[in-house]
Amino acid sequence: MDQGNTAFILIAAALVLLMTPGLAFFYGGLVKAKSVISMMMMSFGAMGLMGVLWVLYGYSIAFPTTAEGTTQVPWAIDFTNFSLAGVLEAPEGAAYPPLAFVAFQATFAIITVALVSGAIADRAKFGAWMVFAAIWATVVYFPVASWVFNFGLAEDGSFAYGGWITHGLQDVFGVGAIDFAGGTAVHINAGAAALALALVLGKRVGFQKGAHVPHNPPFVLLGAGLLWFGWFGFNAGSELAADNTAALAFVNTIAAPAAALLAWLIVEKIKDGKPTSVGAASGAVAGLVAITPACASLDPIWAIVLGLIAGAVCALAIELKFKLGFDDSLDVVGIHLVGGLIGTLYLGIFARGTGLIESGSINQLLVQAIAAFAVLIYSFVLAFVIGFAVEKTIGFRVKNEDEIAGIDTVVHGEEGYVLSDTRG
Repeated sequence: MDQGNTAFILIAAALVLLMTPGLAFFYGGLVKAKSVISMMMMSFGAMGLMGVLWVLYGYSIAFPTTAEGTTQVPWAIDFTNFSLAGVLEAPEGAAYPPLAFVAFQATFAIITVALVSGAIADRAKFGAWMVFAAIWATVVYFPVASWVFNFGLAEDGSFAYGGWITHGLQDVFGVGAIDFAGGTAVHINAGAAALALALVLGKRVGFQKGAHVPHNPPFVLLGAGLLWFGWFGFNAGSELAADNTAALAFVNTIAAPAAALLAWLIVEKIKDGKPTSVGAASGAVAGLVAITPACASLDPIWAIVLGLIAGAVCALAIELKFKLGFDDSLDVVGIHLVGGLIGTLYLGIFARGTGLIESGSINQLLVQAIAAFAVLIYSFVLAFVIGFAVEKTIGFRVKNEDEIAGIDTVVHGEEGYVLSDTRG
């Protein structure tokens, strides 16, 4: 067993886990002061809920044991791995313990669910959010992770490729979809669900451009910094080995968000006259989203180009909610869905070896589009159905008067900022 690679995977898992508290700060700073506890609690709620569900049955759906070389069906459950019973011991000759991989992928499930919550800030009930998150993870995230990350643990402990988006498409087009760290399974998946929930819950009271401003930009910057730090585990860690591919992913995780940050600020300066701190943080996150599927398949110069495109396009895309009339509170759609689509489709042209520029073939672009839109449609439809069912049964949205007053005290009995203590 390679102790170096085992340590690498476990450290990467810890880095990715840190991303969710980072997201809580990023989202928490963007909402109004009286909703900051509610917003951050949805991220921490995802940590608790997904941590338990992943161990109980999430892993058994996402990574079923398979015979090497077989194609996994689009939705499968491996009953031998319930409560991780089948992966407690490392098979002889394994490069690292299967539990290290289990831990690493658990953190992906946590952050993906937490991302969705940004679309319904300021107006969602915590209990309803937790019910939605549990159902959506079970019927959407866990199976989509199987489609995309496509690792099935074979009987000898090796990982057999079998997800239909990669192995299945390769059988048809000669190339499989590339998604190294989750542009489809994480970002497009979460962004599509966020759009569905924004439509189900409707607009915030007084929704219009300029009506809702971030209450704490330093929180936003802190959250973005923690996200960027954790993203090195997210991207480089997906190689599951400390090698040159991981190093390439690491460098591209510096280059793309740095370029996206600059591009976002330039767009802000041209459009609004002033570059903002929230824009810098949002630009960096947009670049991180876009490079996620592509980090191991691009030369660094093309990672910079991707970052420039993602930063500029996402800076413009966040205005779509005002033009189209949906209230995506914290721009999950404009950053994660749009950024995920850009990064995924970009590979069809610029991927090393198989992209249109190097291969002269359009097949890579075709499979990237099929993967992206299959996940988008599947996630959107099911998220809308689940969210609608939750709203019509237990209620998803708080009362308008509670939203106006701020939902922290109503939902959690706490305040984010107690400037004076008058309780005696």
